[in-house]
Parts: sequence; C-alpha cells; structure tokens
Amino acid sequence: MNVFKKIMTAVRGGAREAGEAIVDANAIRILEQEIKDAENHMEKAKRDLTDVMAKQMQAERELRRNNDSISEHEGYAIKALDKGDEALALEVAEKIATLESEKHEQQEVVTSFASHSTRLKELVRKSERLIKDHQRQLSMVKTTESVQKATAAITDNFAATNSKMSSAKESLERIKKRQVNFEDRLKAAEALEEETSDKGLQDKLKAAGIGEQDASAQSVLARLKSKS
Repeated sequence: MNVFKKIMTAVRGGAREAGEAIVDANAIRILEQEIKDAENHMEKAKRDLTDVMAKQMQAERELRRNNDSISEHEGYAIKALDKGDEALALEVAEKIATLESEKHEQQEVVTSFASHSTRLKELVRKSERLIKDHQRQLSMVKTTESVQKATAAITDNFAATNSKMSSAKESLERIKKRQVNFEDRLKAAEALEEETSDKGLQDKLKAAGIGEQDASAQSVLARLKSKS
C-alpha cells in the first residue's frame, strides 16, 4: 500500500513538474492574457460604474424636485395662513410632512449611490494604475526575453564561427605546408639535375678559370687589333 502511495506521489510530482515547465515556457503569453483579462474586467467595471453614476444623478434630480415641491407647498401654507384658512394650511402642512419624509428617504438613496460611486471610482483608478504597471513590466520582460534570445544566438553563432575559423586555419596551414614541401622538392630536383649533368661541371670549371671562358669585350678588341 505504501508503495502504491509513493508511486502516486511520484506521478503527481512529475505532473507538477511538467505543468511548471509548460507555465515557464509560456510565461509571457500567460502574462499577456492575464493583463488582457484584467482589461476586459476593467471595461465591465467602468460600465457598471457608469450605471451607478447615472442612478445617482437620477436620485439627485428626484431629491431636487422634492425640495422644490417642499418649498412650493410651504409657500401655499403661508398664503393659506395669511388668508386665515388654517384648515387648508394644515392640509398643506400634511403634504409637506409627506414630502419631507420622502426627502429623507431620497437623501439616503443619494448618499448611498454617492458613497458607492466614490468607492468604485477609487477602485477603478487603482486597477488602471496596476494594469498600466503590469503593461510596462510586460514590455520590459518581452524586451529582456528578446535580448537574451539574441545574445544566445550570437553566442552560438560565435562559437560555431570560432569552430569554423579554427578548421579553416588548420586547412590553410596544411595548404601552406604542402606548398612549401613542393617548393623544397622542386629545388632539390634542380640541384640534383645540375650535379648529374655536364653543365654543372662546366660551371664549376669556369668558376675556377679552367677550360673555355666566355668572350669578353676586351678579348674581342685584342683579337681585332692583332689582325690589323
């Protein structure tokens, strides 16, 4: 039983490692999608905030109408009292009391919307700053990723180039060595040819002043003078 548990633990560990490898390989893509999702949620939040602000504006209009109605009926009550019609003034006063009760309820609605709207606006501002910060970070990590890939490519190419240059240098040295060897063999063949021919012997005799010598201008002039 313990063996089976250990096998299952090993399988879960392998799955976790594989999952982490996939996440690491797609980290930038995942971050981009997370930012995009946050932007979509932000757009929905702004639409919801717009609805709250619109309802707040409607509640404020109702409150202003209520206040205007109270002021209007207060004027009616005063005029009724001025005319001595207390019964009518009392009826108007009852209407004012109802309007004031509605005003109190409407004021609570306006206050609730205003408080909710203020809190949502602050959340939207914070979220937008956070999204922009993540967008900047994403831009930097993408740039860093590109630079690192370029550096790795340059390093690999440089290593490959060094290997090729080393191989080329070896080939060049072999060619030079072969050419020098050819020159040496050529010179050796020429030397052997001279040593085994009459020309080599004649050159040596001439150098020693023995045997026929090449005619010079002085010898030719002397020969002509003797004939004259």
